[in-house]
Amino acid sequence: MSTDTIRYDGKTIIITGGAGGLGRAFARLLGSRGANLVINDLGSSVTGEGADTSAAEKFAEELKADGINAVANHDTVTTMDGAQAIVQAGVEAFGSVHGVINNAGILRDVSFAKMTEDDWDAVHSVHMRGAFCMSKAVWERFREQNYGRLVMVSSHAGLFGNFGQANYSAAKMGLVGLGQTLAQEGAKYNVRTNMIAPLGASRMTETILPPEVLAQLKPEYVAQVIGYLCSEGCEANGDVFEVGAGRVFRLKWQRSAGLNAGENLSPEAIRDQWNDLIQPKEPLTTLGIQEIMTAFLS
Repeated sequence: MSTDTIRYDGKTIIITGGAGGLGRAFARLLGSRGANLVINDLGSSVTGEGADTSAAEKFAEELKADGINAVANHDTVTTMDGAQAIVQAGVEAFGSVHGVINNAGILRDVSFAKMTEDDWDAVHSVHMRGAFCMSKAVWERFREQNYGRLVMVSSHAGLFGNFGQANYSAAKMGLVGLGQTLAQEGAKYNVRTNMIAPLGASRMTETILPPEVLAQLKPEYVAQVIGYLCSEGCEANGDVFEVGAGRVFRLKWQRSAGLNAGENLSPEAIRDQWNDLIQPKEPLTTLGIQEIMTAFLS
């Protein structure tokens, strides 16, 4: 095991939604190890209403008082102009950008029966479009400098669904598909993209989890994983990690051994062999598109 300390000297990392909750913990860890930081935050409510541009400013000042290089930014991630302005803030302050943590998010929790089009669009605008705009704004820069680190902050609600969060769940799962594709497209340029599904105390979880549980879900635990994924020596690419309470799990899709009926495949065949189909003795882990094609065509 290496005894070298991971540091980020000379690296500039943008953290969207960086002035509160998980974002603050990410900034503290990265900044304490030499990273230059762009703290992007609109200071809006958890549902995306209003704005307090002083939130990012105040946190950036706190960081600077502790000897951490940081600049505040409160442009929106939901437009290309906003995303480019965020990147430009990092370039003007520190010369370039080397990492982006797509952490900005809002909630509009409501059952699907009562969900409005605005509830859907607002959540997707921040989570899904925001991650697209930010990733697009740095993509060519990362390729040209042959280095970049992207982290998509997904959610267990995205991976497994959650009652009352159809909008949020769909957007968070969308980040997984986006991230896994960028991982493939950026690999030869040393641009690594990974996803985390964090369990951490934040304003998004404090309304649904009891205090004794929140006490075990310190944001600092999640920050440690972010720290590795943003490092120059990170070996992961296109992976999904569940993170919380000091534990880290790498998540992979898994399929059953399945049913291979060929030309005899029918609704009745599926019905009659259903238990074998869904409860295999030897489940197989799915690693990616190539493995899927092999499984279906071999």
